Amino acid sequence: MSRSPQTQDIASPWPLHAWYVAAAADELADRPLGRTICGQPMVFFRGAEGQVVALEDFCPHRGAPLSLGFVRDGELVCGYHGLVMGCAGRATAMPGQRVEKFAGIRRFAVIERYGFLWVWPGDAETADPARLHHLAWAESPDWAYGGGYYHIACDYRLMVDNLMDLTHETYVHSTSIGQKEIDEAPVETLIEGEQVVTRRFMDGIEAPPFWKMALRGAGLPDDQPVDRWQICRFTLPSHVLIEVGVALAGKGGYHAEDRWKAASTVVDFITPETETSHHYFWGMARRFAVADSALTDTIRAGQGKIFGEDLEMLERQQANLLRYPERRLMKLNIDAGGVRSRLMIERAIAAEQATPVDAAA
Repeated sequence: MSRSPQTQDIASPWPLHAWYVAAAADELADRPLGRTICGQPMVFFRGAEGQVVALEDFCPHRGAPLSLGFVRDGELVCGYHGLVMGCAGRATAMPGQRVEKFAGIRRFAVIERYGFLWVWPGDAETADPARLHHLAWAESPDWAYGGGYYHIACDYRLMVDNLMDLTHETYVHSTSIGQKEIDEAPVETLIEGEQVVTRRFMDGIEAPPFWKMALRGAGLPDDQPVDRWQICRFTLPSHVLIEVGVALAGKGGYHAEDRWKAASTVVDFITPETETSHHYFWGMARRFAVADSALTDTIRAGQGKIFGEDLEMLERQQANLLRYPERRLMKLNIDAGGVRSRLMIERAIAAEQATPVDAAA
């Protein structure tokens, strides 16, 4: 049976007509990269002009993963029997064989921008570059960025929940960014355009260890009271960008001049792999000491440790949910950001499938 180059499942637990981060650009070197995105095995490689290509990770000869092959002259050579696949998803050559009538494989729309590879899991013909998430900090010399990647064995929506309710910092991250004032500060949840936003402001508090380090990196004292903020912004399909920072108390808090604060954007790109696993691309873009590469490394190491603590909690949470699927979970006021983000995801899926979603769900 031949495989349609554009076949996709009708039902899906994630939006398909959207841009997801598939990889950091520097992950793709001279070998193909295999990665499952939204339940679809894909292979990424660079064509003859250096452009990124994304194909179905399936050799039409015997079904071997093309990601186990190699790149030659900008084409992908299957590592099993040597079938050569071109950038359009059609076989172009094979030792001792004619391949013109071989069925093609699916090609995915892909864009390289902002230091990442973005893939559109839906039909390539529907891919709209204008819908790519704009990252102003990635284009400005006034920002520095450092980040990393985790593969996490849990539903991608559990990570969205985690990031849209930072109450857990007091408990999961007690030695780095957590503090009791997070619990005590009121949290506000609202819709701003196409974003779900949760935010907290904490004035006149002691900075936790991570932010004391950041204050020193910004050339500011770490032993004075600070005003702290957390503004979490969810956008489809599954991106969470969080404005975080501290300013010396009484200098204007979130609106303080740069000379009085250490301000950053925590970057969270959450890409579904399967219904119980996802790719997590994390990082921090900062607006202070941007030329200090040693500080970038220090922040990356600290942030990696923090997110590693999330990883254990989320994977064990997923295991519990699978073990007790019949149990109903509580919904508290602190869950509003995650609940509204999930509703936005459900509505996007419903719009693709042309079915209604109950707004009261």
